[in-house]
Parts: sequence; C-alpha cells; structure tokens
Amino acid sequence: MPHFRLFRTPDGWFLDSTAGAVRVAEEGDGLTARDDLPEWLSDLRVPGSEFQVPGPDFQVRSPGLLAPLERQEVWAAGVTYLRSRTARMEEARVPAGARFYDLVYEADRPELFFKAAAWRVKGPGEQVRIRRDASWNVPEPEIALLVSPSGRILGYTAGNDMSSRDIEGENPLYLPQAKVYDGSCALGPAIVVGGPPAPSVTIQLEIRRGPRAEFSASTTVAQMKRDFGTLVEFLYRETSFPEGCLLLTGTGIVPPDSFTLRSGDDVLITVDGVGTLRNGVG
Repeated sequence: MPHFRLFRTPDGWFLDSTAGAVRVAEEGDGLTARDDLPEWLSDLRVPGSEFQVPGPDFQVRSPGLLAPLERQEVWAAGVTYLRSRTARMEEARVPAGARFYDLVYEADRPELFFKAAAWRVKGPGEQVRIRRDASWNVPEPEIALLVSPSGRILGYTAGNDMSSRDIEGENPLYLPQAKVYDGSCALGPAIVVGGPPAPSVTIQLEIRRGPRAEFSASTTVAQMKRDFGTLVEFLYRETSFPEGCLLLTGTGIVPPDSFTLRSGDDVLITVDGVGTLRNGVG
C-alpha cells in the first residue's frame, strides 16, 4: 500500500507524494499531487477539510505548519514499552504505586487516558510547557496513530506526551494532572497515511539546551509490547469518535532520573517517514 504525507497549513491540507522523506520540506522542496489516491483517503476527511492540489510555486515550510488534526480528540496509552514500565516504577514514591505499573504492563487491558482536546494541541515550532507546580518534567516521544470513526488505523505522526514525573509518581490517581494541561501535547509535522508504521520505524529524541544536546536516544516500534490494533480495539470498545481520533501509543525513551526539562530547551522528535517535530519549552 502506498504511503503519502499530509501537511496541514493555514491554507488547508496538502499531500506530499515523496514517501520515505524524513524531514519537513524546506524552501526549494515542492509538493506533488497524485490522481491515484486510494479510496480509503476519504476516511480522513472531516467537515471543513479538503485535500488541495498545490500549485507549481507552493512550498511547505516548517514555520507555517499546523498540528495535523482538525477537531479530533487525542488519547494516549501508557506502559506499552518495558522502558516505560521501569520508569513508572522507579518514580513511584510508594511500593503500591510501583506495583500498579507492573500489573498494567503484564495485563491484557492497556492503560488508556484522555490527553488533549484539539485546540490544546501544539504544532511544529510552537511551545510546549512544563507545569509551574512540578519539578520533574520530561518529554515523551511517541507514535500517534490517526484512527478513523470506524476504528481503522489510517496513518501516523510524531507526538510529544509531556509528563510531570514528580506528580505522577506521588500517586497514580494524579496521572491526569501530570499529563493533561495547557501545552502538554504536540503533534506533527505531517501525517503519513497508508496504515500503521512498520516494526522497523525508528523514533528518535533529542533535547537541546542552547548549542548542546543535553540528551538523545532512539528506539523502534518493534520494542513495543502491545500491538497497535489491540490499543485501538480497547479504546473503541465503549467510546465513539464521530470524527476519528489520534492515539499516542506510549514511549520507549525516558531520560535519566537526574534530568528535568528547563524553559528554553528544544525538544526534537523524529519519526521515520514523518519528519522532525520540534518544539521549544516555555
């Protein structure tokens, strides 16, 4: 099945048929349109959104990109990688809290939670935030699935599930406060449409502090314990999404316990085929 990138700009949605590109198109890189787009692309459309054929002079530039969603809700799954389970257990301040995450990792039912309304989601170049009442904050680089109203996985993008680890570790019931706040979610720069990512797809995180890379690491989809179809099936069991949704699928990259984000840091999340989602920290 062919893959295409979708960019959202102030002028609407645009298709890029250069499959396999790993960065946002910069000046000089044009877009091309295809006539043979498969019928399942129609599932992506929501009211007020149409795919446009770019003119010969049209360019996509990262400062002009918007988060690649319309009015869809963003949900998230947790403890889907072994590294995430270990980090959650390490941050827990009470033994019972650590045990919760171990049980979730081994259970059939995944951890699922609401992450953001569309209007709270930041796009490429916009600032994500750290909570003023938290002292231990990290980005969580993740694959975000684009899911149709019927529960079909249509594509994927890069996501940042910002998290306050000290709040989360104090009590598992505080997870919504650690995860859901203004500036806690970013998506982009593009959606790769054509189905879920392959196991070989790489997710990379780099955190820059001034000219220096403060932390960097990478993982692959193959390191996930849970599969994408199961996550979507559980999410859609008793919840409807008339316009579809985006589902963050958990992180396999966690900075060391000694690290916390600072205002002014830059977070770069790169996913094969999608490009690099870059956000400053406010």
